[in-house]
Amino acid sequence: MKSTGTDLTQLLNLGSTFSFVSQNWFPPDWSVLNKALTNSWLTLQIAFVGTTFGLVFGLLLSFAAARTTPVPRFIHTGLRTLLSFIRSVPEIVWGLLFVPTFGLGPFAGVAAILLHNIGVLGKLIAELIEASEVGPQEAILATGGNRLHVLRLAVLPEILPNIYSQYFYRLEVAIRTSLVLGFIGAGGLGNMLFLDFKVFDYQAVAVEVLVIMLLVIVIDTLGGYVRKRTI
Repeated sequence: MKSTGTDLTQLLNLGSTFSFVSQNWFPPDWSVLNKALTNSWLTLQIAFVGTTFGLVFGLLLSFAAARTTPVPRFIHTGLRTLLSFIRSVPEIVWGLLFVPTFGLGPFAGVAAILLHNIGVLGKLIAELIEASEVGPQEAILATGGNRLHVLRLAVLPEILPNIYSQYFYRLEVAIRTSLVLGFIGAGGLGNMLFLDFKVFDYQAVAVEVLVIMLLVIVIDTLGGYVRKRTI
């Protein structure tokens, strides 16, 4: 605890933070709203493309990574090791590696989010496959079905609601991640937020934070609606 400098009594000083916000963030500078909304659309696109393609590639790899799939054991081990390595590297590190390769701009952020989500979603879906009910799978095999029939007719229908849930959660995380990636040149609302913080334009920051909150609420509401329709 000492090495982290943790002192719970310091929480009593939070009032100074609220005072700082009330004195410097208000009234919000609504003149930047249109620009913030435009950049939020780019941020949403970065998160959506990175998460969606991460799901596609992660889903393909998860079937071979699941231990219940009849493939050689070294493939399970190799893929799980690969997925562990990919997700162990934070998106900000992948972004720093990709900026020299792809240059400044949204694609570096997309690639960073995509790669990290392959590791995360690949592992999660592989575990969902392993935990799926055995009974329906055995019934399909007993009636002459093959492994592809099992995956399509038994495994996927069972785990699909959980896949949707994980996808929207990762999309929400990707929105916040893309904000951080904007600090290193990936563009979007994160880049705008970073620049306004540097010049102490806190009234513009207040508008940008509100737009971020709205964006996350919309994605959470949409995810909840989809989950209700599929479960």
